[in-house]
Amino acid sequence: MTFIFAFANQKGGVGKTTTTVNMAAYLAARNARVLLIDTDPQANATSSLNVALGEGDYTLYDTLINQVPLQETIVRTARKNLSVVPSHAVLAGAEVELIQVIARETILKKAMADIGQDYDFIFIDTPPSLGLLTVNALTAADHGVIIPIQCEYLALEGLTQLTHTIELVRENLNPALTIAGMVMTMFDYRTNLAAQVVQEVHKHFPDLAFKTIIPRNVRLSEAPSYGEDILSFAPASKGAQAYRNLTEEFLMRIRPKVNKGG
Repeated sequence: MTFIFAFANQKGGVGKTTTTVNMAAYLAARNARVLLIDTDPQANATSSLNVALGEGDYTLYDTLINQVPLQETIVRTARKNLSVVPSHAVLAGAEVELIQVIARETILKKAMADIGQDYDFIFIDTPPSLGLLTVNALTAADHGVIIPIQCEYLALEGLTQLTHTIELVRENLNPALTIAGMVMTMFDYRTNLAAQVVQEVHKHFPDLAFKTIIPRNVRLSEAPSYGEDILSFAPASKGAQAYRNLTEEFLMRIRPKVNKGG
């Protein structure tokens, strides 16, 4: 069985890609077969995994626009068991190019149909928007969406809009879509405000918020510039420990689904 999750938040800079990449790395380190699909034209997940594209290499754009089989775009990373469907800046034009395409919201889901059996987990990193690329990711995410939320004053701003979009996708495109969890990121232990934001999220979403909180951590910020996940770059750091704990908590949440076979 393959678990497919999208990571989404229309606000930028909330640790979405950091969370996607590092949870994928920890799962791969546990011998799970993991595929990360980068649907963000900024391609931060791609560069964070040190995937350098050569001339003529396929990316997600080629699948969405030119019908190249998704299998042909997959690149193995330096971490065993972790592969990526890379993104590229040209993907920014995909939403315009797809306007006239029939069933444009389901293109990614259909493209993934032939690769599901090859992986235990498929994580889809999304752009900081609620456009067509994010909708495609939500439509394909048959086991839910994980929402990273920055521990700052405006953290909850836009969350209503995001949950509304998720509800629309559930009603019209993906009946299986649920919110699988909310991850509090960039927590600063020195401020009362950060603690208050965490309390508010846990108050309003007690069953959705993960107990593990991701701290602000220099090593987490540095790792992408070296093309490494935090497990490779600084395994003893507080950031690494936090993502290790988050991955364990994530696995505990989905364990009932594993036992039920779905």
